[in-house]
Amino acid sequence: MIDQGKKNVLGIYVDAVDYEAALSRISDAAHQQREYCVSALAVHGVMTGVQSAQHKHRLNAFHLVVPDGQPVRWALNLLHRTRLRSRVYGPELTQRTIAMAERESLPVYFYGSTPEILAGMVSRLRQTYPQLEVAGVEPSKFRSLSSAECTELGERITESGAKILFVGLGCPRQEVFAYEMQNLVSMPVIAVGAAFAFLSGQLAQAPPRLQRLGLEWLFRLREEPKRLWRRYVYLNPYYMVLLAGQWMGFSFKTQGVPPVTSLRHG
Repeated sequence: MIDQGKKNVLGIYVDAVDYEAALSRISDAAHQQREYCVSALAVHGVMTGVQSAQHKHRLNAFHLVVPDGQPVRWALNLLHRTRLRSRVYGPELTQRTIAMAERESLPVYFYGSTPEILAGMVSRLRQTYPQLEVAGVEPSKFRSLSSAECTELGERITESGAKILFVGLGCPRQEVFAYEMQNLVSMPVIAVGAAFAFLSGQLAQAPPRLQRLGLEWLFRLREEPKRLWRRYVYLNPYYMVLLAGQWMGFSFKTQGVPPVTSLRHG
């Protein structure tokens, strides 16, 4: 198990951990029923914090931020000599957490995405993990929640008996949601990105070879060019330039600006 704690990557704290350490932390928080915010960040996720002082504050308040993308793992190895041999891929961490929840009898709750994707995902999960207890499933409303709605949602999740909450709203909406939901539920809140769509079978994952080479972004760009081209054409080169600057000694501050409370999730 590798757990070297938080490391500064362009001012964003990323945990130098492997899957075993991440699962151990999540399991402990679930059994102890305590607040625990988790996210898996690739380049785009890191850059959302770089470009917004308020979002940097959110991300750096998370209890666990794992290196989802190979370029983020490479940054940890380059800047901090962590010698991580693999990334902690968000969809894979999600699946391993679900398997752990089944083994340890921890009910789970899924929030976000569409009814169709959620139904497909739960159907497939029931085949793979027949003993998994799904305490609740709720699609996104694709709009801002009122204060009353936020409170009611927190109560529904708590009263369901769930011990782990998975949130699939896309980056950075899911991190905003998780940051603010932690005050309403006492359990790990895990921002999972596109994991729901992958697990439902409605979105294809990049071949393992491309993933190992850090070229998953190229596969996803081919699959969803209209939605993703700006993200990859601008942010990937910007990330590399900033990373080179940090490697050469430029300092990136980790202090952000406390955000105005808002459970925006699109």
